[in-house]
Amino acid sequence: MALKLNTEYLENFVSAHEFEGMKPLCKAADEVLSSKSGLGNDFLGWVNLPTNYDKEEFARIKKAAQKIKETSQVLIVIGIGGSYLGARAVIEAVKSSLYNNLPKDTPDIYFVGNSISPTYLSQVLEICKNKDICVNVISKSGTTTEPAVAFRIFKKLLEDKYGKEGAKERIFATTDRKVGVLKQEADKEGYETFVVPDDVGGRFSVLTAVGLLPIAVAGCDIDALMQGAADASKKYVGVESDCHKYASLRNIMYNKGKSIEMLISYEPTMTMINEWFKQLFGESEGKDKKGIFPSSAVYSTDLHSMGQFVQDGSRVMFETVIDVKNPQQDIFLEIDKENNDGLNFLANQNMSIVNKRAMQGTLLAHTEGGVPQIVIEMDKIDEYNIGELIYFFEKACAISGYMLGVNPFNQPGVESYKKNMFALLGKPGYEDMTAELMAKLK
Repeated sequence: MALKLNTEYLENFVSAHEFEGMKPLCKAADEVLSSKSGLGNDFLGWVNLPTNYDKEEFARIKKAAQKIKETSQVLIVIGIGGSYLGARAVIEAVKSSLYNNLPKDTPDIYFVGNSISPTYLSQVLEICKNKDICVNVISKSGTTTEPAVAFRIFKKLLEDKYGKEGAKERIFATTDRKVGVLKQEADKEGYETFVVPDDVGGRFSVLTAVGLLPIAVAGCDIDALMQGAADASKKYVGVESDCHKYASLRNIMYNKGKSIEMLISYEPTMTMINEWFKQLFGESEGKDKKGIFPSSAVYSTDLHSMGQFVQDGSRVMFETVIDVKNPQQDIFLEIDKENNDGLNFLANQNMSIVNKRAMQGTLLAHTEGGVPQIVIEMDKIDEYNIGELIYFFEKACAISGYMLGVNPFNQPGVESYKKNMFALLGKPGYEDMTAELMAKLK
């Protein structure tokens, strides 16, 4: 079964004529995307990427991944935002969030450069002691603060451990094709390099070398991942596709005052997919004082923390639920003769049935509580289906953003905190701002 949009729980929230009313707007957004005539059209390389990717680089990615697996016990992936979220999301979904603790023939993978926490970085450095490591540094410019700091530290670790010549064989740089500090250093030192495409923004880059190298090192089938996305690119065409209907539904909800969307999964391995989704939609639509705030939860875990608010709190949200039909693994629940916990009513069936009933019960409860429920049915969690899901969300995000009237492919608001941080840290060129901000802090 392919990915499928299920709208049966929306009967009391969205009428057929509302879908019809959205069609002209959705069609216009689709035409703008297809013709590459809209805002941010310099960043549409992801649209045809699943079929038009660089096959030579793809082969090099596989070769580099094999080299890393053969020579290392640990791979350090350095990046922030789109430079790490997509890769981590796919790896944890397919290989489980416990993948670092599973017996396998692949290195443990740790993601750094996504915060400035000295505690976390110190802990990862401690893990790397007495282990062979490789580093994949991912940055288009090479000057983004968080990954640049981490790379400086781990490059020194490699050079101290293997010498300068040995270190350069263990550093893989994913960066700009021609320019930038990291590209210059990679060329000078002789690191193997992979390309961050000029026409693909970070949050859309998981199917480029940005995501594919770490994903391949984790033992995932990147051919199947790309095939799922390629099939999705052919499937989600025209306003009648499930992808376009989802984009329309988001705008219908927004127009009804639903300003928060919660992406829900019943599989903990999908936690980082949720995080990737939040960046994708948050950074794409949160502009011009508009947009749906993307949130997420993993049920039934979060029903014991957020369930009360979802059921009875402010009616400002809707939920998009990923319904995985076939779990990666299952457990048969046996009869307990003493039945002290009173759970024998659950016995003689697989635990997946219990999880399914929890989902169905929650869908009904939240629907009755006035929270609209969009359901995306997914056959199973594997590379092919995750590839399709990635492309589904990417295209829906672009269509939805154009329908909202924003540029889905820029992120001007991200620069504000950086300027303040640079000024407070005393970066040259920010002296005037430094004095102004220090005065405010006092």
